[in-house]
Amino acid sequence: MLSQREGSASAVRAHEELFAYWASRREPGRLPGRRQIDPTDFKRHLPTVSLIDVVAAPGDGSARDYRLRLAGTGLYEVYRGEITGKRLGEVYDAPSAGYWRAELDKVVTERRPGVGSHSLAWRGAPHLSILWLRLPLASDGRRVDMILGYDVVVGSHGEFGRSGIRAA
Repeated sequence: MLSQREGSASAVRAHEELFAYWASRREPGRLPGRRQIDPTDFKRHLPTVSLIDVVAAPGDGSARDYRLRLAGTGLYEVYRGEITGKRLGEVYDAPSAGYWRAELDKVVTERRPGVGSHSLAWRGAPHLSILWLRLPLASDGRRVDMILGYDVVVGSHGEFGRSGIRAA
């Protein structure tokens, strides 16, 4: 859970576990789909797991947007509320939404996992970052239509409250 921040080494191990699970669900030349993923196989990670829908943005249909289909209960602390059902622009400020859109676009276009870190300075916690993993899912095995996400908060011990996130 986010309230039990993990060290970088532990976070990397958790990411490796999720990646290995995702890779085990792949068939040769195909991406796994949501149907191949069983959340009971990684129960201890569920609090910070998310499922992200790939949706067409309004307009000409050439751009993509992303909607959080599901966000684990551990993510509630980071976002100070429920983010399930929201699009990127409803969750993040413009620069952060742009960052996530670019990262998710890479996962969709390249059909490969993405990994990185993102500072929580936008939430008043510059001493913390999210170490994130995004895994492409494709119901037809080819076209990415969903992304499995996993986040771990890492950072210094300069905490504000139980989670290290400054209260509003």
